[in-house]
Order: sequence, then C-alpha cells, then structure tokens
Amino acid sequence: MVRAFYLMIALIFCGFGIYFFLPQKDYPVKISLYPKDDTIVSTGKEIYLKYCASCHGEQLQGQSNWRQRDAEGYLPAPPHDESGYTWHHSYTYLFLMTKYGIEKMIGKEYPNNMPAYEEKLTDDEIIAVLSYIKSTWPKEIQTQHDLINSRSNSN
Repeated sequence: MVRAFYLMIALIFCGFGIYFFLPQKDYPVKISLYPKDDTIVSTGKEIYLKYCASCHGEQLQGQSNWRQRDAEGYLPAPPHDESGYTWHHSYTYLFLMTKYGIEKMIGKEYPNNMPAYEEKLTDDEIIAVLSYIKSTWPKEIQTQHDLINSRSNSN
C-alpha cells in the first residue's frame, strides 16, 4: 500500500515533467484518441501486438505482481486493461510516455524497462495504439478517462 502511494506520487511528478522539461515544439499539446474508429483501432491493435504485447500481454493484462519491484528494482509491465492505471492518465501524458519514455519526461534516470518509441513509431501509430487500448475498456471507464482528459486540457 505504501509502495502504491509512492508510485502515484512519482507519476504525479512525471506529469509535471511533461510540461516543464520537454520542449513544447517537439510534441502536440493536445492529443485525441479514436476508440470508436474501427480502422484506427484495428491498426492500433496490430501495432500493439507487434510492439507492446510481449510485455503488457496480448489481452492487455500486464505482468504478474506489476505493483512490486523485482530484485533489480524494476516494476513489471502494468496492465492496460481497466484493472490498471492507464486510464487514470490524460491522452497527452500517455502519448508522451509512449513516445519519449519516463526518463526524458522527468529529466533523470529512473529504473524502468519501458522503451521510448520516438524512433520506432510515428505519432499517428502511437495514437492508434492508445485508441486501441482505450477501445477495450468498459464504457464507464472510457467516460471517466474522457473526464480526466477534459480536466487536464482545461489547465
């Protein structure tokens, strides 16, 4: 429970890092996801299966014990289904985390295995993957995610 609290605090600081450490011109300020667009979702699923499923699971289930650091200090890959924290973050945060990785977002080393996809995927491909992930969530979770995003864009 205490670890979860500290993880949430770290994620909050990561969010601040997005706005203060990354150059504004390098990424779009507002991102849109398209969980109801079958073409984008299908493309996103293909990309997810190729680049993400080996760690986050074909069913978005993540790795076991994803909230506990391993012997080397790394957290296992979290789930991207409704049981994880993915839907707790704005579209922009998810986009930037995927594109740049956490270390670039916070401006320092951080023990993690999540690669940055800046050199591997286009912005549209990242948006497609995130749209696919969101399309799998129950409607009420998608609605909550939309509310989180609208609050983050109103700041």
